[in-house]
Amino acid sequence: MSQAQEAGAIIKDAVDSRMSGTGSNIELKKENPTDLVTETDKAVEEFIKERLFNTYPDHKFIGEETFAGGAKTEFTHHPTWIVDPIDGTTNFIHGYPFVAVSIGFTLNKIPTIGVVFNPLLNELYSAAKGKGAYLNKTRKLPLFNPPQPLIDLSHCLIATEAGSDRSKLVIDAKVAAIHDMLRKKTPETPFAAESHSIRTTGSAALNLCNVAKGIVDVYWEVGCWEWDVAAGMVIVEESGGIVLEGHNDKQDIETANIFCRKYLAIRAALDRSSQLHIASQMRDLIPTIDAPRAPVPGGYNA
Repeated sequence: MSQAQEAGAIIKDAVDSRMSGTGSNIELKKENPTDLVTETDKAVEEFIKERLFNTYPDHKFIGEETFAGGAKTEFTHHPTWIVDPIDGTTNFIHGYPFVAVSIGFTLNKIPTIGVVFNPLLNELYSAAKGKGAYLNKTRKLPLFNPPQPLIDLSHCLIATEAGSDRSKLVIDAKVAAIHDMLRKKTPETPFAAESHSIRTTGSAALNLCNVAKGIVDVYWEVGCWEWDVAAGMVIVEESGGIVLEGHNDKQDIETANIFCRKYLAIRAALDRSSQLHIASQMRDLIPTIDAPRAPVPGGYNA
């Protein structure tokens, strides 16, 4: 946890520098003007990687910037750290305070530890498998105790994101899905959810933490990566929530593979059947959106 907080201090200093006009340069990844990276992303990942390898020289490492630099992702039974140095880089650039360092850890291919730190709001989320999930080390998640009932999608607050794929096909599908999540139920539109509303933070890790807190009921996203979700998934599950693959197969109730790029998280409830009911309602609305990736040896589509 201290590494996440020390990395967060680097991020906070960089945000302050950006606001004073001396911040890090911005680059574009893969010729996509919405997919941004800064010098700070790279510096934070190198800081975390160096600290981890100094302490655990035999462990494996998967990181967003390491991947962007050309490293091939392999997933093994070895202890593996999965790191997003700045989840919410666009927010970081604009000073929007939903920015996080995300550090996940897998053992025997099982997500086991998750730490997410938002240095701009000074919120530290942490969880270890079988040990529960916490906010700032002492407050057990979810915040609502006992959890509020999950009755129907029309009672839910839903989080989602625009994502970095802004092609017409993908954006049209996402907007249509959001439209159906919000629109009023009528005899002509019985499939409409008429949910309470939609929220977006710009950070997959923090969206998952909001599900773990219980302040967001549902989070659906297509197109993020393992470093975005590896830590947050542990935090959600240890809070009593579930994370499924975010596609429209209503029969699939297995925990999401961290490499699947499609995620559907449901907050804690008094019974799993109510969580699966909400998941099924969401899957009625989820469009088919491709999120391709190269096969990961030992992992997704291996």
